[in-house]
Amino acid sequence: MATERIAADAPLSPETSPQTDIIRARALTRVFQTKNGTITALSGLDLDVPAGSMTAFVGPDGAGKTTFLRMICGLLAPTSGTLHVLGRDVSHEAQQIQDRISYMPQRFGMYEDLSVQENLDLYADLHGVPLPTRKERFRRLLDMTDLARFTARPAGKLSGGMKQKLALACTLVRSPELLLLDEPSVGVDPLSRRELWSIITRMVEEEHLSVIVSTAYMDEAERCDHVIVIHEGRILSQGSPEALRRLTTGLCHVTDVPRGMKARHLQAWLLDQPSFVMDAVPEGSHVRLVLRTECRRDGIPAELFEPSPSGMHLDPASCRSVTPRLEDSFMFLLRRGETTDHAAEPATSSVQEETPPAHAAGSEEENVIVVRDLVRKFGDFTAVASTSFTVKRGEVFGLLGPNGAGKTTTFRMLCGLLPATSGYLCVAGENLRKAAAQARTRVGYVSQKFSLYGNLSVLENLHFFGGVYGLGLFALRRRIRDVLEEFDLTGHEHDMSGNLPGGFKQRLSMAVGMLHRPEILFLDEPTSGIDPLARRLFWRRITSLSDGGTTVIITTHFMEEAEYCDRMLIQDAGRVLALGTPDEVRRQGGNAPTMEEAFIRIVERSRASRPDAS
Repeated sequence: MATERIAADAPLSPETSPQTDIIRARALTRVFQTKNGTITALSGLDLDVPAGSMTAFVGPDGAGKTTFLRMICGLLAPTSGTLHVLGRDVSHEAQQIQDRISYMPQRFGMYEDLSVQENLDLYADLHGVPLPTRKERFRRLLDMTDLARFTARPAGKLSGGMKQKLALACTLVRSPELLLLDEPSVGVDPLSRRELWSIITRMVEEEHLSVIVSTAYMDEAERCDHVIVIHEGRILSQGSPEALRRLTTGLCHVTDVPRGMKARHLQAWLLDQPSFVMDAVPEGSHVRLVLRTECRRDGIPAELFEPSPSGMHLDPASCRSVTPRLEDSFMFLLRRGETTDHAAEPATSSVQEETPPAHAAGSEEENVIVVRDLVRKFGDFTAVASTSFTVKRGEVFGLLGPNGAGKTTTFRMLCGLLPATSGYLCVAGENLRKAAAQARTRVGYVSQKFSLYGNLSVLENLHFFGGVYGLGLFALRRRIRDVLEEFDLTGHEHDMSGNLPGGFKQRLSMAVGMLHRPEILFLDEPTSGIDPLARRLFWRRITSLSDGGTTVIITTHFMEEAEYCDRMLIQDAGRVLALGTPDEVRRQGGNAPTMEEAFIRIVERSRASRPDAS
């Protein structure tokens, strides 16, 4: 597909631009050799990035974003084509480039046994920061990151948001000419994400940095001067956020969710109308949809107002046009080239097909999880304090909270992986204080970090964990075939798990967690770091699993994903702050316009009332 450049916002050619281009790529290609053949990560990129700008790279997992950033650093050489960074050729002058840039990779090499100050000292040594300038530089960075109080604390004892702020501070111990950030806010909550971007923005303004950032958050990309959409190693489009948003002018609408219907079911039905709909996502008490280009003139097609065989249809009185967002155009660009019979394939589930009807969602009202006065202490530290809630069969229940709020600790207790200090905890009819082993056979768990064996292939991981779950050889073969198809892993059976892109790792983790058809599936930040397209596909699978009777408990830092949940709990410092449906939680957040704003208001209000909130 040819690159689409938004003409009004296109950068000037090198011959006419008054600025110096910090990045200039011509026919840039990078190919990786694997035992299964070759993988083309970048294919013929032509690109100029002007100095003094903030540029965002967005695209699906495996699009080539991280590869491109690593090539800018001189960590990977071009297979063909040329790449100049700060006027130097990366193929011959990598060290000279590295002396002038700073790079924060997805997994920053922080030393968790060292204190905050010791990490700063170490990176200052590595970058050759002169001793006379360190004191003021450290003071400024610690002030901006609010880490001055924690200089003696080991990095491993920091919350996820504080770790990311420390990583950014270590990256900025010197003032670079170019700052590269690869998914800087992966795994951090909305409050920490806001603080992180405040630091980045302040450094750009005060030190006139040029910044290139790879991100899965479209609202982060909207902060940038220039956005480049990349897919399968090629640039689909580029321009200012405003120019890209104009691609979907006249195509974006919202429709109210009928009373008694779940927003995720209306979304699923709309995505199953690929002839008309390119994207749909829950948004408050309605669903947002992006129509195909041919609908731009006439609006929502009449076919969507007519009852379908399932009885689903839109009410003309509840539909209205809305202003496009960058995420709308991102999904539009990715799906524009798809054929309409493939654009939104239903996420069918073998679990749904084979689960007995008695387990169907809503057919039973019993609580499959009961938590009363749950407490977990680590010495004098209380990680979870007097938490109580229930979850019904087939429900999608969200556990939300800032980094360090106690979500993962709660998860591990629910899975029987960590004993409670006190309280009552019943999962799938088993009291976890007495029968944790029995309960574990009825649950599946997908951890926050990729926890499978990276040196084993996809198929080898499935065989190994199937054996751990006690599946017989014949049943295991059948289940492996089913989950490979269900999670779109067919054709990747022999790929090494550790080399998979983030979205593929997430799908493999889900496949392993579903091998034994658990009644309850625990998902600890499963969509962290994956793009909007992958998140849509993920939630189609969750909707299908829930409809089949599987109960899903999920933590997430993408607040818009809370809209998919039937109910949610927000906690901080181990305490329950809010509990209810998405609408109820938004009301508890002062009728906030978005779930993210509701979350921030609820957490900040709680912290303001607690003297120990820091």
